[in-house]
Amino acid sequence: MRDYLDRPFKIKEISEDGTFSGYGSVFDELDSYKDVVVKGAFVKSLEQKKPSLLWQHRSSEPVGVYTEVREDDHGLFVAGKLALKTARGMEAYELLKMGAISGLSIGYVTMEDNYDRETGITTLKEIDLWEVSLVTFPANHSARVSAVKSIDEIDTLAQAEDYLRESGLSKSEACRIVGKVKAVGLRESDLKHELAALAKKRSVF
Repeated sequence: MRDYLDRPFKIKEISEDGTFSGYGSVFDELDSYKDVVVKGAFVKSLEQKKPSLLWQHRSSEPVGVYTEVREDDHGLFVAGKLALKTARGMEAYELLKMGAISGLSIGYVTMEDNYDRETGITTLKEIDLWEVSLVTFPANHSARVSAVKSIDEIDTLAQAEDYLRESGLSKSEACRIVGKVKAVGLRESDLKHELAALAKKRSVF
């Protein structure tokens, strides 16, 4: 399952050739979903591949390429060049230039993490980085909604947690709900019924 981690950023200057830079992730900073990325999380992934430069997490809409992606003491530094001869690339350039776009978001798969049940904080230790997108808002849930699984596909507690995460809940919220399910001894065969009831009542989604 692909996850997304959004953060605001400021473009001090975007060159006429469409080049820009910023930070896709900042280390040791608690985000709104109670996730924290630590230094070294991107090292293995960056040794294997460079992330794609996308528009709003849409794999069908690349808007350029990243010329530099690296970790420093602050976080994940990225420098990119927009494809100004494409409609979407030029649109991204104009929106960045006027300040209408103010977010960078990474799309990734968690390889190693640590969840603290007392604080609800998840520390991301190793990340398989797929893409870094330009996004309109620093808390964009649209990509999550498009990937929501059908309730009929849920057969295990792990799949239930994924379903809750993809429906817009934070990792800590999804873990708490699944934890309560385990605590009351609810059978996995009853998960679909209970999740359907939750969705119908809109108490979670």
